[in-house]
Amino acid sequence: MTDQILSIPADEGRQSRRGACGPFHVLGTVALQRGIQAVVVSALVGTLSFVMMRWLPGDMAFRIAAGRYGFDMVTVQAAEAVRAELGLQAPWLPALWHWWTRLLHLDLGVSAVTGAPVVHEIGHQLGHTMMLAVAALAISCAIAIPLGFLAGMRAGGVLDRATLLASVMLRALPPFVLGIVLVSVLSVGWNLMPAGGHHEHGSFLAPALTLGLGLAATALRVARDAMASVSASSYFQFARTKGLTDRQALARHGIRNAAIPLIAYIGVQLVFLVEGVVVIETLFAWPGIGHALVHAIFGRDVPMIQGTAIVMGLMFVMLNTVVDLACAAVDPRLRVGRGRRCPH
Repeated sequence: MTDQILSIPADEGRQSRRGACGPFHVLGTVALQRGIQAVVVSALVGTLSFVMMRWLPGDMAFRIAAGRYGFDMVTVQAAEAVRAELGLQAPWLPALWHWWTRLLHLDLGVSAVTGAPVVHEIGHQLGHTMMLAVAALAISCAIAIPLGFLAGMRAGGVLDRATLLASVMLRALPPFVLGIVLVSVLSVGWNLMPAGGHHEHGSFLAPALTLGLGLAATALRVARDAMASVSASSYFQFARTKGLTDRQALARHGIRNAAIPLIAYIGVQLVFLVEGVVVIETLFAWPGIGHALVHAIFGRDVPMIQGTAIVMGLMFVMLNTVVDLACAAVDPRLRVGRGRRCPH
């Protein structure tokens, strides 16, 4: 698919606009498809979270009581009181049906440990996670896009080989190993930034840099391959024969075509981003949604686990929708398929 897109410049998509729908119809079609997907994701993720927590070995009531009062203060009476309060001795299906009913009313319930509404808890944590994710994506783009495009323009050169080596080394390191290395060097060795937490100024830099470097490792090669294909294409060579400099040809024909697979890859990066958020937030004690999910699993806080998993699933759907719309905005040819179904 990428080769087919890169073989034709995006500028030629103007010829296909006659058969394409307007932006509002494209937006409506994508919104309908993603809305259905969001409903399915919410039901499946919430149900699987409920079932898996019930299947875990151990006494759920004891775990919840430990989360409320601390492990040193838990007694058999406290665990039994929690069991009776939450109805943990009841069959699973009525409790799951009750959760589905609340979900239809957009009610995620209350935390079994803190007693606070799950929506309020997640809303506070999600803000920290989004700040971390945006910073990581900004770092990734700042590194991957310019270096990848420069390496692609001179494929096989010194910069291309150097970025390949750096990309392989960064991608081979698990996120927690890369985080430990950065903490050891930047925080412990050079004392440039705090090692964890969120109260001190600049404390988000270490987790954001850890996530951003991991994302940039693969995005850099995607940008390089896209630009290498564009610079070797016939339309790019023809732009040069018309007298355009490399910079002019890149600005008029190269960047737009090379950006299409790069934008599409952002959707793939989201998988790594969400996975990394859970690990990195725990490593750096960052009070985000991933850190809260780990604590909720330890405490068997099923409403918090279900709510957090649903929000993370909906983030996938929402951000993939943004990526689809961005690709359609950059390349009008991607709207032709939908346009043929439009009434005229």
